[in-house]
Amino acid sequence: MTLANRTHSRLHSRKAKNSHVQKRSRRLTERFRDVLAFATKLHVNQTRKGTDEPYIGHLLGVASLVLQYGGSENEVIAALLHDAVEDQGGRPTLRKIRKKFGTRVAAIVEACSDSFEIPKLPWLERKKEHLVKIRHASRSVRLVCAADKLHNARCILADYQAIGERLWKRFSGGKEGTLWYYREMAKALERRDAGPLVKEFSRVVAEIERLVGGPAHGIGRSTVPETRLAEKASFR
Repeated sequence: MTLANRTHSRLHSRKAKNSHVQKRSRRLTERFRDVLAFATKLHVNQTRKGTDEPYIGHLLGVASLVLQYGGSENEVIAALLHDAVEDQGGRPTLRKIRKKFGTRVAAIVEACSDSFEIPKLPWLERKKEHLVKIRHASRSVRLVCAADKLHNARCILADYQAIGERLWKRFSGGKEGTLWYYREMAKALERRDAGPLVKEFSRVVAEIERLVGGPAHGIGRSTVPETRLAEKASFR
């Protein structure tokens, strides 16, 4: 075998090995089984607002999207836990997550959380701060965040088609604030990543706006009347 052939063979072997490592890194291990039980227990008494749907359904939906769009096991675990700190115990829960699932997962969950206080800060204040954080977040955080918001947006679209304007009573921001937040989140994510997941999220947001009247009617514009939203109760 010539030197050139040996070099080519080594390069091919190295690429094949690296490819195998990349594929193997997306396999789900016992950590995934553990987080399923952990997340289910944390959210066992929680339902999606305005429905009787167990909250774990949303978490599984977000995790499925993270898997679909190429997420690692750490990112999928974080997807299942992305609301744990915000809804189920604040920083003590974050410490449990760090101990049980590691610093990488905990860092993603922390960045995806818009509140650590109980009771939560006012809705508009939390959302503005969270938008700033997402604009500068890591790829992993943006992946989980985009999956979360896409799943929420799809549910909003389906529910609006089913029950119409009554839907907005579920949301602290009401119709105007909710649409403002989702449009601004789409913009924040698009600034760093215009990949398929973010494009799908933006498409669904645009479809919601089209159905309800959209920016042409003053809905979903870049600013919202703070006096009407700042004192609202604390829901996502």
